[in-house]
Amino acid sequence: MKKSHPLRRVVLATAATVSGIVLLLALKPGSDPASASAQGGAAQPPAAGQESPQGGSEQAASGARTVTGSVADTQYGPVQVRLTLSGDKITKAEAVQAPSGGQSTTVTEDAVPKLNQAAVAAGTADIDAVSGATYTSAGYKKSLQSALDQAAESAPAPAESSASPSQPPAASSEAPAPEGQTVDGDVVQTQYGPVQVRLTLNGTTISKAEAIQAPSGGQSTEVTGNAIPKLNQAAAATQSADIDAVSGATYTSAGYKKSLQSALDKAGA
Repeated sequence: MKKSHPLRRVVLATAATVSGIVLLLALKPGSDPASASAQGGAAQPPAAGQESPQGGSEQAASGARTVTGSVADTQYGPVQVRLTLSGDKITKAEAVQAPSGGQSTTVTEDAVPKLNQAAVAAGTADIDAVSGATYTSAGYKKSLQSALDQAAESAPAPAESSASPSQPPAASSEAPAPEGQTVDGDVVQTQYGPVQVRLTLNGTTISKAEAIQAPSGGQSTEVTGNAIPKLNQAAAATQSADIDAVSGATYTSAGYKKSLQSALDKAGA
């Protein structure tokens, strides 16, 4: 029997291998991303309405509108509120800016959802401050009010009825508070001495709060010097007597809040 030449075997093996590779390449589907893109397959966009840390950015329902309030600067950082409205009703409130970093992050995560919920429930900026988040609450309410003001200004005017002429608005019987008026609250006796608060108002807004009487003498002088500036600042920030007591000045804080409330009552009257 005649032996096959070694070179011939090598040539035949090489030819078989090449044929196999060509066959595999011909059968391989064009599934790599580059070819899909070249044929017009675009990447899918992320799903809309992914939730943000302050309550989410749900896509507004058809016919709804969003209004963003002005940024309110606080001692711990800026606060800014965005509202989603259906007509003139708040359907959603969220903080697009809020204090963060260190303890502020914990306070924000606790307070902002409560403030969002209160804003939707009340439909106004007249909501309670969250305990332990006085400054954030005050900034939230301020930005919320500015968003409501913008919503009122941008609201579509109702269609006039052709049946009867529109009536002029009734004149307001409530006179605004005079510019720059001062109101003194009642003197409140505490265990360490009397406390009395004086407010300076610009219209109905507290522009300044001060204690014209406060405990003094010995340790009381030091406590008063530390507590009163904080209480004054909190009163102007919250525009109410719903402020936190200063640590280490419980009696002075209680007297301050009581006198502050009486000054607010007199200003309202």
